[in-house]
Amino acid sequence: MRDNQDIYEEIRNIEIRLLLEAIYQRYGYDFRNYSFAHLKRRIVHRLSSMGLKSVSQLQHYVLHDHDTIQQVLMDLSINVTEMFRDPSFYKKVREEVIPILKTYPYFKIWHAGCATGEEVYSMAIILKEEGLYDRAQIYATDFNQKVIKKAKEGIYSIENIKQYTTNYQKAGGKESFSNYYTAHYDSVIMDESLKNNILFADHNLVTDGIFSEVNMIICRNVLIYFERDLQDHAIKTFLDSLLPGGILCLGSKETLQFSKYYPNFNQIDAKEKIYRKKYTIPE
Repeated sequence: MRDNQDIYEEIRNIEIRLLLEAIYQRYGYDFRNYSFAHLKRRIVHRLSSMGLKSVSQLQHYVLHDHDTIQQVLMDLSINVTEMFRDPSFYKKVREEVIPILKTYPYFKIWHAGCATGEEVYSMAIILKEEGLYDRAQIYATDFNQKVIKKAKEGIYSIENIKQYTTNYQKAGGKESFSNYYTAHYDSVIMDESLKNNILFADHNLVTDGIFSEVNMIICRNVLIYFERDLQDHAIKTFLDSLLPGGILCLGSKETLQFSKYYPNFNQIDAKEKIYRKKYTIPE
């Protein structure tokens, strides 16, 4: 005989799926194929923060209160990021990807799921140091308009600068990291020159199609929150967006290996999950 806890969890899971359906029907944000365990943790935390007893109560607020849906969207967004996150990845970009980009007179880079923008500015810094920034157009997108606004502002807590500086140095930085920001009380503001060729825009990997034809896509530590079918959907979007020979960069815990689109790519670096779209796509 099932105990009360099992029944309670089953009901809660049903309520969570109904909440996700309600968010999609009411606002068009589709979390239905995100990792359920990830969503459940975030939603349970939101219940605790609001002092609510059930997901059904939360659904009422989500459907009728603007502030609540904004809070829930922030909860469900993937906003864990930092400057030069995983320095070994950026070091490999300098060594393996920059020489490819140097062969182009002009190129476009798409940061998909850019969150609050730290990794976008990281790439801009590398391009500046490699003499490529003026050749680049960078698109930085996320579905969450609040984080896009923060990314565009380029204002970050000064408490993180020590870690960011260490990351930058490990990533092969060629200057002093302090050259790229201005300290202001408890915050730092990224240098305006880094923003000249960056376009921040709203784009949803789940519901939107190709953003632009680009030479490089960076989407790190986003696919791990997707179920397999949604991962394949996103990878197909990347494949269709990349020009022949284009570069795709995923997160350290992500891979193309189990995707049906894997045969369309060559692997540049297995550890850092850097791939290159083949010039001839297999039939």
